[in-house]
Amino acid sequence: MLSFGEPGRLIALLILPFLVYLYKIYREKKKKSALKFSSIGIIKESLNKKRSFRMHIPFILILIAILLLIAGLADPKIPLKTAKEGINVVLVIDDSGSMSATDYKPTRLEAAKRAAKILINSLQPKDYAGIVIFESGATTACYLTPFKEKAIEKLMAIKQRNGRTAIGDGLSLAIDMATSIPNKKKVIILLSDGVNNAGVITPEEAIKFAKSNKIQIYTVGMGSEKPAILGYDFFGNPQYAELDETTLKKIARETGGKYYKSVNENTLDEIYKNIGENIERDWEQVSIKDWFFATVLVVLLINVYIIYGKYRIVI
Repeated sequence: MLSFGEPGRLIALLILPFLVYLYKIYREKKKKSALKFSSIGIIKESLNKKRSFRMHIPFILILIAILLLIAGLADPKIPLKTAKEGINVVLVIDDSGSMSATDYKPTRLEAAKRAAKILINSLQPKDYAGIVIFESGATTACYLTPFKEKAIEKLMAIKQRNGRTAIGDGLSLAIDMATSIPNKKKVIILLSDGVNNAGVITPEEAIKFAKSNKIQIYTVGMGSEKPAILGYDFFGNPQYAELDETTLKKIARETGGKYYKSVNENTLDEIYKNIGENIERDWEQVSIKDWFFATVLVVLLINVYIIYGKYRIVI
């Protein structure tokens, strides 16, 4: 939708009706002069409708040029998908002990790294990518960078850890990272397969932090169609991986993102591919005033040709 950076300048368009009025007076005076001094043949020729319209073309072009000039001075803008500034994309990956489960091949963590690589490769050249991992606490694996190959190198170097799950800490660190480079839209993709049971920051506090910084969070829950056994306790009872979908859905919903559920490595790859392709990009108002000024020049050149060229019109 067309908008104007300086809409107040459009008031100058009020001069156009005044110019039309002056032109009408000028034409009437010229017509009276022609009737007074011209022969009957010239008078008949002057009354020819086709020729009469042609006589007005130079003035019409002048009006168009003035209209475009005033519109250009008002700084017209149109919304275009932002590509100049790009997006800060931070991947937050659960690196807790449950990510060593082998229901995803070869492990949940390795499947998550492979899927994250797909997303990083789908980003645009001016997007920045960063990586945060979390278990009992949160750690930066890769600072925001426009160099996707560097981010992938850091991603693939992530090693399995055995801590618990501090979702709030991971999100908070990711928010700090996302805001470290200003003037860009900020998006976080959080992946977890567990329940928040560690850390000093709660998911609710992290949500408030994200909303205050206008950060959109996509969440991905890693689970299986059947419960994944992580090991056995002292008494030989199996220990299962637990997925807290309620918290992940809440994080996505309250920050304007979306929640995805993965059940195997294939669905996980597809989810990250879709997120990369469908990240909502901001619209920025791009000035097109130079287009208006260029059009003014073209219109004036056409007008000069009509008045002085081969098929010139005498005014």
